[in-house]
Parts: sequence; structure tokens; C-alpha cells
Amino acid sequence: MYRVAIVFAAVLAGYSNRYGYHRDEMYFLAAGRRLDWGYPDQPPLVPLIARGMAAIDANSLILLRIPAIAAAVAVVLCAGWTARELGAGRAGQTLAAAAVAASALLMGTGHLLGTTVFDLAVWSAVTVLILRLLHEESDPRWWLPVGVLVGIGLQNKALAAIPVLVLAGALAAAGPRKIFATSYFPIATGISGLIVLPYLWWQARYGWPQWEMSRAIAGGSSGTSNSPIAFVLLQFGMIGPLLVPLWGFGLYWLWRRPRYRAFVITYVVLFAGYLVAGGKAYYLGGMYPLLLAAGSTGLEAKLANHRILSAAAGFTVLLSAAVSAVLFLPVLPVSMIRDSPVLAINFDAGETIGWPAFVHQIATARAHSAPDAEILTANYGEAAAIERFGDAYRLPTPHSGHNAYWWWGPPAAGHPVLTVGIAEDQLRRLCSDPELLGHIDNGLGVHNAEQGKPIYLCRVLRISWDRAWPAVRHLG
Repeated sequence: MYRVAIVFAAVLAGYSNRYGYHRDEMYFLAAGRRLDWGYPDQPPLVPLIARGMAAIDANSLILLRIPAIAAAVAVVLCAGWTARELGAGRAGQTLAAAAVAASALLMGTGHLLGTTVFDLAVWSAVTVLILRLLHEESDPRWWLPVGVLVGIGLQNKALAAIPVLVLAGALAAAGPRKIFATSYFPIATGISGLIVLPYLWWQARYGWPQWEMSRAIAGGSSGTSNSPIAFVLLQFGMIGPLLVPLWGFGLYWLWRRPRYRAFVITYVVLFAGYLVAGGKAYYLGGMYPLLLAAGSTGLEAKLANHRILSAAAGFTVLLSAAVSAVLFLPVLPVSMIRDSPVLAINFDAGETIGWPAFVHQIATARAHSAPDAEILTANYGEAAAIERFGDAYRLPTPHSGHNAYWWWGPPAAGHPVLTVGIAEDQLRRLCSDPELLGHIDNGLGVHNAEQGKPIYLCRVLRISWDRAWPAVRHLG
């Protein structure tokens, strides 16, 4: 198990400096420069981590991603510990850790700084502790670290409350209910509440924009939003098609044991809830390390007695790891991405390519048309990229109506405005006569969310920013 974790960490670290920043990473850096108790689209944990890494070295992509790599390794270790809590020996623990390390989800999230990998790590650790609390002679004081972890998880992603509440309800309904029969449970609840309280205060103060954000994502506003059919199909691809039998068997294995049935109920309820509510497929991702660990535990005895079956299981995990790495790690050269299936399967790969060229093109357009222009972008990724790479061109701080950038204020009055990614029909509500300067081209033929977006210059605004800015706001 520990060797698997070491190899996995080495692979993620080895590929952490290829391609470039993801738009979300640059956004976290921008939010970290404006630290607050909360943001309209997220709690403050990851921006705080980004700020800490940038304080050490603001230009190191590898350093920025170290916390994410550490969190991903923690998920691998927790998978092995989960198997141990379920009764597995060394072989079952190793298989569980290897299967989780080979998953597409963990590779895709573990090499980028983002909220998902920390969500996976927190939920995996909570699972280990809950399983420990389910033992006959368990120490109820294990509730205290559960409370701390849940509080940290909520400071990472507000959505973390949903699986926690569903699991608590499943345990209350299916048992064993005695797990709650201790004073440490309400203490743990209070601890998690105190940790997340500053974020809740921020949300209440600004009218709970997180709810508006959630509705926008459910409506398909995100680049990684899924249709109901895609949500279902991605459950079979998110971990890797070759590993579906293992986690499927794990689901069956847990159901056959009354002590663990609450986890099966949790999976089913979350699956149905996210499907109906328009959730993203990866929202259910935290359940799969447990299911893989359960499947590994159930198979351990059979693998020990059948060499061919054991070799087949090992080959399956290795093959799944290889496929996941090619699709979800920056393994292929950038020159090969355009003609590969990677972008069709892994949307985020395209979001890590071309940002320096993007900013250079913006800077060139501004220098040739209006050197004193303010910059307004359609989304937070564009604005964050200009913040990250704009100093080399002496670009001003960009503005956007998207997510937290709207809270950070409009462009200065009395200047022309260079707009990026905003369609002409939308721009005419602000600008009397927008002038098209060109379109974004990363020069690589890579089709990502920015390729082909227009660049306009607005010399004269129809209305003042005081009146225009409220209408510019959008979450998603």
C-alpha cells in the first residue's frame, strides 16, 4: 500500500509541470490575493492554500500543485486503510490502494490544485474514521477528528455537507444507530459548525450567492456540467471502465453485511439526488474509494488461492492506470493533443494549454489600439490569466462580471475598455460602437473554451459603470 502511494506521488509530481496552469488554479491565486471569509462560488480554503504556495514562490507551478498531490496520495492511503477497517489483509489493502491510484478521477484531479481532490481526501478520511466507529469496541472519541475533518471539508466545498448528511441519515435509518449514542457526536457537530461559521456568515451577509451558483451549475452553465445520460455513463468511466466490476462487487459486498449497509444507501441516495438535481458526475466520486476497498476486501481470499486470477487483477489495474494516465495526465506532447481523443474525454486538459499566448495576444491588441484601455473579460479564467501573466506586458488589473470578479469591482471610469470573450450583441448594451480587433488563437489548433473568442475595443460607454455593473454580474 505504501509503495503504491510513493509511486503514485512520483508520477503526479513528474507530470506536474507540463502544459500549464488550469484556469481554476489562476482563479484561486487571484482569490488568494484578495483573501476573505468566503466567495460567491466557494469557501476560502483553496484560495488560502494558493496564497500560501505563492508566498513561497509565485512562479512555481510545481509548488502550487504540491498540496493537491499530497491530498491525492492521502486518498490512496485512505483506500488501503479503509480496506483494513473492513477486514482486509496486506494484499487487499494493496489492491484497494492501487485501484484508487489507477482511477481516472484521482489522476485527473490530483495533478491540479482544485477543490475536488481535497473533497476526496476529506471524505476518504471521514470514511475510515466512521468505519472505525462502527467496530464493536470502538472509542467514541474518534468523533472529534470526524468533526474537524467535516469542518475543513465544508471550508473547501459547501457541497461536502450533502454526503455527510445523507450518511448520517442512512446510519440512523439502517443502523447501527448506537454510533450516535455518545456525547462526542454533538461535540463533533459543534466543532464542524464552528469551523465553517465564518464562511456561513459571509454567505448570509451577501445574500447566499452560493445557492445561485448551484442553480446555475445545475442548469448547465459549467464547462463540466453533465446531462442526465452523461451523468449515468460517466459513473462507469470516471474511475475507469476496467475497474467497474471491482467497485460493483464492492457495492454488493457492503450490502450483504448489515453493519455497512448505510454506505450502500448513501451511494444510492446520492446517485439519485445528484441525477435529479443536475449535479456533475464527479460529485459522487468520493464514494468510489470505499467501494473499491470493499471489492478488494471481498476478493482478497480468492486472489490468494488463484494465481491466474491474481495476475489478471494486477494486469487490469495496471492497464487502467496506463489508460487513465494518457487521458488525464499531461503525458502526450502538446503538439499531439489536437489530433488525439484526449480533449473529447478530458475537458480540463484544454484548459491548461495556451494561456501565455492568450495574454500576449491581449497585450498586443491593447498596445496597438488603446494603450490606456481597461480590460473586461467574459469569465474568471480569462481575467485570472491576465493577472497571472500580465505583469510582463504592464497590463492593468483585469475585470469581469463572472463569479468573484464581479465582487472585486468594475473598470475605472473615463478609459476605453478592451473586452475579451464577450459577444457583440451583449457588448452593445454597454458600448456605442464596439470595434472588433481579432479573435483568440492559441496557435496550436487546440480547441478549448477560449479558442476563437472575440476581442473588442469599446471607446465610449453608453452608460456609467455605476449603472452598468449590476447587470454585468453572472454566476456559473
